[in-house]
Amino acid sequence: MKKAVTLLGIGAMLFGVMTTDALAKEYKLKMGMVAGTSSNEYKGAEFFAKQLAEKSNGQIKLALYADGQLGDDRSMIEQLSGGALDFTFAEMARFQLFFPEAEVFSLPYMIKDFDHVHKATFETDFGKDLLEKIDSQLGIKVLAQAYNGTRQTTSNRAINSIKDMKDLKLRVPNASSNLDYAKYSGAAPTPMAFSEVYLALQTNSVDGQENPLSAVKAQKFYEVQPYLAMTNHILNDQVYIVSSMTLESLPADLQQVVKDAAVAAADYHTKLFVDEEASLKEFFKQQGVTITEPNLDEFKAAMKPAYDKYIAKNKAVGQKAVDEISALVK
Repeated sequence: MKKAVTLLGIGAMLFGVMTTDALAKEYKLKMGMVAGTSSNEYKGAEFFAKQLAEKSNGQIKLALYADGQLGDDRSMIEQLSGGALDFTFAEMARFQLFFPEAEVFSLPYMIKDFDHVHKATFETDFGKDLLEKIDSQLGIKVLAQAYNGTRQTTSNRAINSIKDMKDLKLRVPNASSNLDYAKYSGAAPTPMAFSEVYLALQTNSVDGQENPLSAVKAQKFYEVQPYLAMTNHILNDQVYIVSSMTLESLPADLQQVVKDAAVAAADYHTKLFVDEEASLKEFFKQQGVTITEPNLDEFKAAMKPAYDKYIAKNKAVGQKAVDEISALVK
């Protein structure tokens, strides 16, 4: 009798485990992005999806939508805010669409390197206040931050100093910080759709453009631009963000899985860009590109009007942002 009871007890336990496993809820989530499937961003997202599946024992399945299938970056941020999309990428500076003071992250020469932007985001009072606003007012949580390249300048003439920027017709996106970089360095800012840049460079309709090295290679700008100046003027970050509605709909253990997976993916994402940039300068040299290293102190000093304009627009919070972020490198 005791043996029978024991066996029944074991059977009940096994049935309970099987029933729990069989009834474990599955969460089918979506992540949208503007980047294409060959990009480092997409590789980072793939890593994220794999981590979610593995660490949740298959409970979280993340579908990826690349190439702007779900809209542009602003649209997808708004979709997260409304709970219609679960995850996407954004730059911290992109939140200036909702909080103008976030522009500080893209001011030319404001950010020295990735370690600097990470501390500015998560360790300064300004950064913490901004993260809280993003959460409380937009319903979006920033899970992790990755490095996404540093913008450099290619041209049809050598740039050895800021003097060589004078009247250079420089293609820039229609964004205030990029326009300011061109304007205050002495160039002639020329906004243009990204898809039109290669032909414009090839025909000398513009004299140069500025983008991270990965984009210079991907778009083959080195074929039509013989010079590359390491101007290091704007660092691009990429934050992994989640709809608060999505995160809060998950049980506590899976919420932690999401947070841990995002950090692991951001580390992988960062390594992809760091490793790629380390090899690209040699690649461009092999393609016949001449690389110059102008004095960046001259460039940074020339950007003072951009800083003054930012502070005038954002007043006390703008001054606080500049002071706290600048203090990190002193």
